[in-house]
Amino acid sequence: MLHISDTVAIQDWELTESFMRASGPGGQNVNKVSTAVELRFEAERSPSLPPAVKARLKRLAGRRWTQDGALVLQVDSTRSQARNREIARERLAELIARALVAPKRRIATKPTKGSIRRRLDGKTQRGEIKALRSKVRDP
Repeated sequence: MLHISDTVAIQDWELTESFMRASGPGGQNVNKVSTAVELRFEAERSPSLPPAVKARLKRLAGRRWTQDGALVLQVDSTRSQARNREIARERLAELIARALVAPKRRIATKPTKGSIRRRLDGKTQRGEIKALRSKVRDP
């Protein structure tokens, strides 16, 4: 079980791990041992996440989100299969934790009368400066 917060925990059956040969560091070890991990989380079908969190997670995941609603993370940064597995789980937990935070609603505000007046005064002054640049006409 992967604990994300006090209210959200991902069950083991929702996660699928597969191992393959890595392309990263490791020398001859890379050619022999399957150290890279691909962690697949069936987010769309997960009963652990509310729909709003799933929508935010989909936006955060970007290209890692598949057509069938799964989140796929690939890790091959270390030579150890166990460490790559831990890193993948940590990344998934961090991504879900970021999706759990609902964005604040923006409250529209009006500019103050003083700021409107200052803006218009500045525009008037700028226009006068530009008008002074033009050629002088004979009366």
